[in-house]
Formats: sequence, structure tokens, C-alpha cells
Amino acid sequence: MGLLSKKDAQLITDPLADNNPITIQVLGICSALAITAELKASLVMAISVLFVLGLGNVVISLMRNIIPSKIRIIVQLIVVAALVIIVDLVLKAFAYELSKTLSVFVGLIITNCIIMGRFEAFALGNGPWKSFLDGIGNAVGYGVILIIVGFFRELFGSGTLFGIPVLGDPIAKTGLYAIGYENNGFMIMPPMALIVVGIIIWIQRTKNKALIED
Repeated sequence: MGLLSKKDAQLITDPLADNNPITIQVLGICSALAITAELKASLVMAISVLFVLGLGNVVISLMRNIIPSKIRIIVQLIVVAALVIIVDLVLKAFAYELSKTLSVFVGLIITNCIIMGRFEAFALGNGPWKSFLDGIGNAVGYGVILIIVGFFRELFGSGTLFGIPVLGDPIAKTGLYAIGYENNGFMIMPPMALIVVGIIIWIQRTKNKALIED
């Protein structure tokens, strides 16, 4: 018997497509708009949410039988805030410039609807292992969309990936710039993130007609 049962595997795979936190549940849109102008920032935010949601789900699950119902939201906020502080301190210690780029958005992980929603909807009613898988699945589903959006926005908006020129030098007019290509400045503006997410949603529903609402 494998490590994961079919139901356990679905906790990871479902949020990647048919129950994606951003494109299906429409949660976590704010960060998708705000920090995806650069692929590096998108990747770091995805990893940060992976850490917070995966570990946070386990902590809440372990405490689920001792948390008074009336203060459960406060407890959840304390848990996620403690984990976000760890993420923030690690970023400031090892990636200070990037931490300044992400700035307030790291702190806003505390109020990310995906995290609080999984705490409330899943971790409070399931064991640590299933809660861990649910957290990982939803965080990866969230992160995949951030990385896809960040990839296209940085590539077509700045001509770079992870800050490295991949389309040529726009000043020296090498690569694609030699044949008249120009960066699309609109791509690095927040509204374009919403458009890219909309295109992803359209493609997703085109491939899976069951997702189309009546």
C-alpha cells in the first residue's frame, strides 16, 4: 500500500486544478495582483504560504479538541501570525532586498483568506496528517498560479526572468529587440495580473466544462 490513499492524494491534487484556491474558490486574489510583477517575488510568496499553511494546519489540527469555539478565530490568528513572523525574520536575514519588495504583503499572509479558510473548514475537523496534506495541496495550488502569472508578467513586461534578461538587451537592441520588439509596460501593472488570472480561469473552464456555472 502506498504512502497516500486515494482520498489523501486528492487533498493534494484537487487544489491544483479543479478546486484551485485562486481560480475556482477566488481566494488570495490580492497577493496575486500585488506581487506577481516579478517571478522571484511570486516564488518566495508561494514558498512562504506553503510553510505557513502546511505547518499552521498541523498546529490547528493538534489543538482542535482544546480550542474553545468562541475564541477559535483568535487562536487561528495567533498561530498564523507566529508563523508569518518567522517567515518575515528569515527573509530579512537571508533576502533583505526581496523582503523590502514584498514588504507589507508578507504580513498580509496573516489575513489571507486561503489560510484562515483551511484552518476553519478543514484543520479544525481533521487529523494532523490529512490537515498537512490539505495545507500543502492548497498552498501549492495557490503558488502555481502566482508563479504562472509572475512568469508571464515579468517576461513580457520586463523581458527578464528572475531579473536575468532572456529576450535580449533593450538598450543595445539585441535579441528580439533587434527586430523591433518592445517590453509591454502594461504587463507589470496590477490590472494585468487580473487579466492573466482571468485567462487562466477561461482556459481551465474550457478544458473542464464541469467547472462552468449555470
